[in-house]
Amino acid sequence: MFDDLNIEVGAGEALWVKGRNGAGKTSLLRQLCGLTRPSAGSVLWRGHDIHRKYQASADFHRSLLYLGHANNLKDELTGVENLVLGERLAGRTLDGLGAAEALARVGLSRAAWRPAGRLSQGQRRRIGLARLHVTQRPPLWILDEPFTALDDVAADALHATLEQHLVRGGIVVYTTHQPRSLAAARSHVLDLSARAAGQPQPC
Repeated sequence: MFDDLNIEVGAGEALWVKGRNGAGKTSLLRQLCGLTRPSAGSVLWRGHDIHRKYQASADFHRSLLYLGHANNLKDELTGVENLVLGERLAGRTLDGLGAAEALARVGLSRAAWRPAGRLSQGQRRRIGLARLHVTQRPPLWILDEPFTALDDVAADALHATLEQHLVRGGIVVYTTHQPRSLAAARSHVLDLSARAAGQPQPC
């Protein structure tokens, strides 16, 4: 599906992966995150194959924040508890106060201590996005449809957060069906639909 794909994204740069539904955007992001292995070729982080050595893999996952298309929340846990658990699973520490502050940044102060199962889809999405505001911000953000289920105000706030991360030298790889290009030191666009049709790719 991704024959002859060769792209390098550096500090302060963004990669927008585009394509129709079923074009393989989520599959590509999962390979970039190390959740699945490419059938050929490799994914490199700081010059090392993320699948070859344990130390390279560990360094990569400490440097990664991945938000999938699904919210992956436990309905019986509150927003704070979900956020603390998510960071712990990623190998980072976060206490309840830090989680509540991050949730406040995405407009969930009142809902922070409510079970996730009682929240709207937009509120559930914002719990995941609150991870972008925790103290230990990893440099690489890979985000699958982060603007889904957000109203205009929340989407604009997220857009600003992503651009601030790029200004700080972070990297953003993302998919979205919305016309949401990011201001970056360099912006890459990978259109999987156009690629499948043999059309030239803009960068």
